[in-house]
Amino acid sequence: MNLYLSDLGFVGALGATKADVLRGLLDGDRSGMVPYGPLLTGRHTVVGRVVQTLEPLAPELAELDCRNNRLLARALDQISAAVAAERERAGPDRVGVVLGTSTSGIAAGEDAAEALALRGRMPADFHYRQQEIGTAAELAARYLGLTGPRFTISTACSSSAKAFASARRLIESGRCDAVVVGGSDSLCRLTLNGFDALESLSPEICNPFSANRRGINIGEAACVFLLAREPAEIRLCGVGESSDGYHMSAPDPEGRGAELALRGALSQAGVAPEHVGYVNLHGTATPKNDEMESRVIARVLGPSVPCTSTKPLLGHTLGAAGAAEVGLCWLLLSDANRQRRLPRHVWDGQRDPQLPEINLLDDGVRWEHDVFASNSFAFGGSNAAVVIGRA
Repeated sequence: MNLYLSDLGFVGALGATKADVLRGLLDGDRSGMVPYGPLLTGRHTVVGRVVQTLEPLAPELAELDCRNNRLLARALDQISAAVAAERERAGPDRVGVVLGTSTSGIAAGEDAAEALALRGRMPADFHYRQQEIGTAAELAARYLGLTGPRFTISTACSSSAKAFASARRLIESGRCDAVVVGGSDSLCRLTLNGFDALESLSPEICNPFSANRRGINIGEAACVFLLAREPAEIRLCGVGESSDGYHMSAPDPEGRGAELALRGALSQAGVAPEHVGYVNLHGTATPKNDEMESRVIARVLGPSVPCTSTKPLLGHTLGAAGAAEVGLCWLLLSDANRQRRLPRHVWDGQRDPQLPEINLLDDGVRWEHDVFASNSFAFGGSNAAVVIGRA
């Protein structure tokens, strides 16, 4: 069954419209990467922050109103017309919602706990539901007037990549005619200080695959699509998943689970490795992730496939990363990118001699093959890869 990603909504450090995100991606715009700190340790880092004003949700959605869901609503606005047309065609009960998140509204809970400690009471507008993981899918369904199946996936940094597999199954099983799919994650102190405790945060803009890489930058974003049967410009070709359970926080050094996911996506897509035109790497700039991923790319796709990590432009948006980076691929494949430009790999250019050499792009490269892949790897060995292409 052919399924199509018929529309895209995107909000992140690169901008809050499709045009701004594509422009920033191709120009290597790092203006959304801003200093953050001090952390509890006294250290500082850089984060990918959404700078646009995020309006409060409507009063009837107040119990779901948090930064994470405001980001999500801003992205949903961009696909609302396409969703409304599908809702009218198929019926609201035939349109589902599958979203990924890892932070949900934790920041709202942090602010409420701080107010309780300082003033003896929580803010009047705080509701515990603001920090529930499941509210992302509920917010989207209520916001768009949908009554089909809805659920939120939370598998850390693979959450919204895995959402594509679940959304595909809902349509292929006949349960839905279309699905709103994607993810949202917002900055919060818990994740920032947690990654700092792991000594995984970079004090400057991250430097993926460099010999000088020092860790990640956390970011925030929301990215959503309408997945449907009706032909559109971009097709969802394949999704691969695996769970290797190698370690709670470290990837399998050989990337066996990551390889299974990538090969699974290519197999479902029916695409030979030599026909992949671009890979958006997970590319977190941690020593172990980049070592593992470069080995997987070299084994599965070879040393010449065009690759970049876009984490220095967006930050690592955690539960939203899978969808956001598929969103970047969608924009690069779309008619809006008429010159078929690919983004350059933003780093210091210092290759790590311990890593297999892969084709990290300079300026001026254009894609030839119109099938792209995006990798997402998470704590606990939860791996996913998504392949999309021109219809």
